[in-house]
Amino acid sequence: MRWDGQQVGADGVGNATALPGMRGLLRSVRTPGFADTVFHEVEARSVLNRVPSSSPVPFGWTVNPYRGCSHACTYCLVPETPVLTADGRSRPIGELRPGDEVVGTVTDGGGRRRFVRTPVLARWSTRRRAQEVTLDDGTRLVTSAEHRFLTTSGWAHVRPGRCRASADRPHLSPGTALVGPGAAAVPGGARPDGYAEGWLCGLVRADAVRGRVRAEPFPTGWVELEALARAHHLLTARPVPVAAGVLAAPAPSPTEWPQRPARGWSAGFVGGIVDACGEVSAGVLRIVPGDEELARACVDALRRLGFRVASEPSARPGVRALRVLGGVAEQLRLVAVTDPAVARVRDVGGARVEEPPGGAPRVVAVRDTGTLRPMVDITTGTGDFVAAGVVSHNCFARTTHTYLDLDAGADFDSQIVVKVNVARVLERELARPSWRREHVAMGTNTDPYQRAEGRYRLMPGVITALARSGTPFSVLTKGTVLGRDLPQLAAANADVRVGTGVSIALLDRELQSHLEPGTPSPRARLDLVRRITDAGLPCGVMVAPVLPWLTDSTEALDALLTEIAAAGASRATVLALHLRPGTREWFLAWLGRTHPALLPRYERLYRGGAYATRDYRGALARRVAPLLARHGLDRPEPNPRDPGWTRQPVAAPRAAEPGDGQLSLL
Repeated sequence: MRWDGQQVGADGVGNATALPGMRGLLRSVRTPGFADTVFHEVEARSVLNRVPSSSPVPFGWTVNPYRGCSHACTYCLVPETPVLTADGRSRPIGELRPGDEVVGTVTDGGGRRRFVRTPVLARWSTRRRAQEVTLDDGTRLVTSAEHRFLTTSGWAHVRPGRCRASADRPHLSPGTALVGPGAAAVPGGARPDGYAEGWLCGLVRADAVRGRVRAEPFPTGWVELEALARAHHLLTARPVPVAAGVLAAPAPSPTEWPQRPARGWSAGFVGGIVDACGEVSAGVLRIVPGDEELARACVDALRRLGFRVASEPSARPGVRALRVLGGVAEQLRLVAVTDPAVARVRDVGGARVEEPPGGAPRVVAVRDTGTLRPMVDITTGTGDFVAAGVVSHNCFARTTHTYLDLDAGADFDSQIVVKVNVARVLERELARPSWRREHVAMGTNTDPYQRAEGRYRLMPGVITALARSGTPFSVLTKGTVLGRDLPQLAAANADVRVGTGVSIALLDRELQSHLEPGTPSPRARLDLVRRITDAGLPCGVMVAPVLPWLTDSTEALDALLTEIAAAGASRATVLALHLRPGTREWFLAWLGRTHPALLPRYERLYRGGAYATRDYRGALARRVAPLLARHGLDRPEPNPRDPGWTRQPVAAPRAAEPGDGQLSLL
């Protein structure tokens, strides 16, 4: 095998002592043809994988030459980069784990971007050549060259280059304006002097005002548990004055006003009032003190902290509310400065993404550090998150390649594991006396004909091993690389039953490029179907996922099935979109950005589950049935688990006999 690449290790150069825990690792290499992709070549111990008997799929065994997919991109940040979490605080990206909630963005029906809570779906780490991005607000972001940030003109990579689609990519340059609340919204370090006293004063005084309604002593029912826990901690931590070994007078009451309130006391005072009197609606925080004296004190403290305030009516008759001016950026800065204890009042979900009062943060310089650094990335439900005060793209390749239910490469990114000995190991496993020549399916986990196969050429050896052993097999792919092996597949079909399948969800190239980035176009896949059938092989097509109200019209399906039939496919299987966990968050976020009016309909259709309602699926099947019949694509689905399926029929070019095998991905 010839490889025009550079061997790398864990640090990107030298040997491949690279990834601890990766069994059988021979070396790690990268090549100019696959930007920022590292291929980890391994010696696999076993490659023939049994499918659990409880699985509904119609096959019992699989073979996957690759783990991962070279369609994926990698976007990374150094572990210490602060990420805005759903509770309004920040955590280093290196500490985040699946299940944590962070702040992402979506586009509403009016085309405006809004902040929303979104779960972390996946996390992984790697090493990348570090790029330092300096902003005019003092922020320094250390990231990979492929990382993307949201600018006022759209998404842009850190460095220029060419995407895997061979297009010049937008990139950052001095003066580029980024979208986000800015560095001022990122919480600082330790609380300043006087904060504890100010917070207790604000909480107790605000609670006393609200408690008068019920004539209750502090704490009243208004005070939430998070605030009570902090109050208990601060009160028990207050020092007891001692003079010459004798207890002196008790510490001043926490409700006393200082003669000259300092900045630390003012920050705590506002934080305590927010905990007692803060109200949040659509991501906008309002403070409702309920007392004129307390309201004036709160306004004075806010002004000392540099905030501008407006007074407006509140939901309570006759009571005015205070709102910090400057949008969500100033609201997040307020949370960062005053550090309220109650998570509810720190939530900015629903708030509009607006330019900070001082202007959008702008790029001053982008510098290649020349060093390799450990880096971390996460996948979120919205496909983005807020890092160091700017909206940051994440690598959602793991979900974009699974939410379509066309292949389940949930773990693939730009770290591709290549089982270089797959053919040799498979030949050994198929030679065992216990092997019963059951059907083997490929393409059900990761695509065996992804772009990397053009370099590694693993599939010819796999096909030879299966055919020589008398083992029937099938291949499902989105990749046109399969065309290279058509003569060999046709020859194997003379000895064992060979099934091929190509997934084609729709004809709209623009929509397809959003849903399946980096994959061959629908026209290229239709041409592949034509080449397969011209070679005398039966070829089925998986029409999935059908997107309700987007690609499910009778006209759209009829047009697609017309093209599929014209290409010579033997049958087609039509499946509605599945919204499994991880898939659901990403897809609904995309839907909200591109077709917001459909969101309520999808929520009703899927009812929080993975599948559309039985009524919808039944109606889709009834509409599709006559279309399949009209185009001759309604042949019964063969089941490779049936003993008779392994018998090889006599095949003729273009003519597929009834019962020919096709891989179904369920």
